[in-house]
Amino acid sequence: MSDRNVDGLRDLPLWRTFLAAYRAGSVSAAARTLGLAQSTVTAQLQALERSTGEPLFERFARGIRPTPRADELAARLAAPLDALAAAVGQDSTAAAPVLRLGGAAEFLARVALPALAPAVAAGLRLSVTAGLADDLLDAARTGSLDLVVSAVRPRGRSVAASALCDEEFVLVASPSRGIAPSAELSAAELADIPLLAYAHDLPILRRYWRHVFGIRLERDPALVVPDLRALAAAAVGGAGVTVLPSYLIADELADGRLIVLRPTDDPPINTLFLVRRPGALSPHAATVEAALRAAVSGF
Repeated sequence: MSDRNVDGLRDLPLWRTFLAAYRAGSVSAAARTLGLAQSTVTAQLQALERSTGEPLFERFARGIRPTPRADELAARLAAPLDALAAAVGQDSTAAAPVLRLGGAAEFLARVALPALAPAVAAGLRLSVTAGLADDLLDAARTGSLDLVVSAVRPRGRSVAASALCDEEFVLVASPSRGIAPSAELSAAELADIPLLAYAHDLPILRRYWRHVFGIRLERDPALVVPDLRALAAAAVGGAGVTVLPSYLIADELADGRLIVLRPTDDPPINTLFLVRRPGALSPHAATVEAALRAAVSGF
């Protein structure tokens, strides 16, 4: 009797491990998903690579990245293996993977999470990471995050990116400051008003001054806090003037707690990009992208 593995069924546990690693973006995460030792997952992936005769993953310190051959195999195997898991009643996160989303804390809190709440209620499993764009893009490249909303366009071809929306920035203050809004407001008229900044080097304020006033901003901030929501709160409290994305302060502008000091048809804008990790994504990725695009359609 032949002992050959003609139909490949003997390798099903290995392919299940492969798919878990592919979706998780790291060996350790796949091991937790499957309830296996990390060394076992590593050994199974190595066995598959010997069987296929080519590498399936590139190894990095912060995770693994699928090769084009792995992308091809995952696309062919995902549906059959998920169907098999469902048929035998396995409660496996391989059949209902967690989608890992990254972005700036302010955007996540104000836009992304409210937009995704109905999907979560309907069964979406979501893990959210807030951070700086460069760190989040690195996580997408290594497969640690599935989708990233980034204020920085990623370089190279290691991840796929498409424009999501344009943020519009506005100069605002509390009405209590007594500054009359005007399309002709000059920088000189704000010389004695405290500046509220996101960082010591005034990245947002400098950009606004250059774009709208046509001059270089050479002042020190009165308040520095690396959270745009905190800047909005300080401005509402009358601390000074600041520049914020209009979506973040829509409620404050609507109810008059903040006013736009210099209305303009040409505000500074910043494009946000939706970045996808290498390889096939969770089946829920399209749902998340559609919800985010719908949420920003009015920006």
